[in-house]
Amino acid sequence: MRSDGEGDDKERSARVLVVDDEELIVEMLSMGLNYEGFEVSVARTGYEALEQARSRKPDLVILDIMLPGIDGVEVCRQLRSNGGANSDVGILMLTARGEVEDRVLGLDSGADDYLVKPFTFRELLARAGSILRRKGINLQQALRVGDLALDRQTRRVTRGGRIIELTQREFDMLELFMAHPRQVFSREVILNRVWGYDYLGDTNVIDVHIRHLREKLDDDNRDLIRSVRGVGYSLEPPSVAS
Repeated sequence: MRSDGEGDDKERSARVLVVDDEELIVEMLSMGLNYEGFEVSVARTGYEALEQARSRKPDLVILDIMLPGIDGVEVCRQLRSNGGANSDVGILMLTARGEVEDRVLGLDSGADDYLVKPFTFRELLARAGSILRRKGINLQQALRVGDLALDRQTRRVTRGGRIIELTQREFDMLELFMAHPRQVFSREVILNRVWGYDYLGDTNVIDVHIRHLREKLDDDNRDLIRSVRGVGYSLEPPSVAS
């Protein structure tokens, strides 16, 4: 990620403040955002969110609308008020309610965008990236591992110049692996990242999608997508594959 604002051309991690009192969501977002290279802090109440925003000066706040103490709408209003240091922070509002009036209320309070629960991490990352780009902070769009290339924006995948047609789940799994080559991901992490924190199905669905991915990528020998017995899967760059 690169910050191009205020004459600072140094590359740094974007700072994200996650504000939610649901532990499952906090764990999923913290783990996923850390994997993506963000600097993550967490608040579980509205008052704590305002204090963290003042002390840590995040680039983006992922803000649940339903919070103990003061709610997310009021937190958003206070962040935007008085032209303070955090008044231009990116704000992505989370809500379990999908009614139009609730979405309008969040946007009217100053949120840049909203996301209705339950959601997938992939959708949240896309919306977060869009907000950060408007703030001058760009996420890496193109990933390359050996002769395998993936474009996050166009969702185009090629290997050796050949276009690979993938389903949404297959693309999201491959994106996770390519963003972190050689890193071993457990089935639980893959489920949270690709299927969402509310998925209640069997982890065997991952093995099925891995098999399809290997077929489409001509990975018959399993040199590219490697199985780690008892743990999960990782992507091994072809130049060092055994």
